[in-house]
Amino acid sequence: MQAFFIILGALIVLVLALFVISMILPATVKVERSLQIPASAAQIFPYVNTLKNWELWSPWQQMDPQLAITYGEKESGAGAGYSWESRNRNIGKGSVVITVSREEQYIATETDFMTMGVAKGYFRFEPVLGGTVVTWGMVADLGQHPVRKLMGLMMDKWVGKDFEKGLQNLAKISSKK
Repeated sequence: MQAFFIILGALIVLVLALFVISMILPATVKVERSLQIPASAAQIFPYVNTLKNWELWSPWQQMDPQLAITYGEKESGAGAGYSWESRNRNIGKGSVVITVSREEQYIATETDFMTMGVAKGYFRFEPVLGGTVVTWGMVADLGQHPVRKLMGLMMDKWVGKDFEKGLQNLAKISSKK
């Protein structure tokens, strides 16, 4: 019986420690990756600004070729959007809408991950000698939910590798033109 109380006490201390640690963690998380692509912003921009083109470079499309996508009425620019649903639990379901589109400079998105919340995404296109630096980023408000804040510690690792893969795919298709 004494072992039971020791284990119970240890679990209570662990839960309290995780709760206290989560209180000092930031309520927002930012993930960002950049890649210099040997192509002009004019060549790259349409692949991001037109949502149907995301099928050509999206890392999540490659993770689940059976990904069900439903496009909105508008195909590109501000107001364009789509929803997705996947059996792959790492992809899940949600929707994305382009909220800002500045030709060959910047695209902002709002992604609704349903039960996981909403994230603000962005793409920056910066001309440099020999090409364009494309930056893909995301900022998510985790609120004060302790588990989400703890998961926020892993977001850079989890999402960052997908952003890197997506930028590499974008470089491959943009450089072909």
